[in-house]
Amino acid sequence: MNVDTAVVLAGGPGIRLRPLTSNMPKAMVQVGGKPLLQWVVEWLRNNNILHIIVGVAYMKEKIIEYFGDGRKFGVKIEYSHHSVEGGTCEGFRLAISTHISENVFFALNGDQITNLRLDELASFHKRYAPIVTIATTTPRCPFGHIHTGDEFEVLGFLEKPMCPVAVCNSGIYVFDRDVLKYIPKKGDMETTTFPALARLGGLKAFPFRGFFVTVNTWKDLEEAERELGRTQM
Repeated sequence: MNVDTAVVLAGGPGIRLRPLTSNMPKAMVQVGGKPLLQWVVEWLRNNNILHIIVGVAYMKEKIIEYFGDGRKFGVKIEYSHHSVEGGTCEGFRLAISTHISENVFFALNGDQITNLRLDELASFHKRYAPIVTIATTTPRCPFGHIHTGDEFEVLGFLEKPMCPVAVCNSGIYVFDRDVLKYIPKKGDMETTTFPALARLGGLKAFPFRGFFVTVNTWKDLEEAERELGRTQM
């Protein structure tokens, strides 16, 4: 399946990253030497996604000034304007209804750094044909583990391992345009649209086990810097 368009929400105020985000939107916070949103745009371009709709709200002028029409990043960028209060529902609904004519496209929250291959995600979506496919990931345990023996002796330590039994929403999706029927005017997709689609059997999960970090807090930012230092992206 040839999918070349993505909607990226970059309107969040990043409250948990203050004071960094007191004077800039979350999308412009520096991670590994460049804005978080630049990681997303370059990853999309490297996956042959050349048409990007960026949903903007909080301090949107700073994003628009930096990225412009996308030409210097090798893509075409258009902007959809929504309110912070409207949540992801308003952000996606306005971007899709105003700028998207394709039947199938990628959609994402825009705060991830990953090496997910989008052609594999699109092929999965084509195979199962749901209304929405969610890319899922395995989170890292927030605590270090201690390995003990039969006599309670400490045998070793494992620092914040991956948690193989947990499956989390990565915030990266494939949407069919029919998703518009299930998006309310305001709210969050995770608590409105997705539960409704799950009840109807219109939701699938694509398991992904590659590199993935998301930035919501200072701790996430520090972890992302460490992970990028260890990984060639």
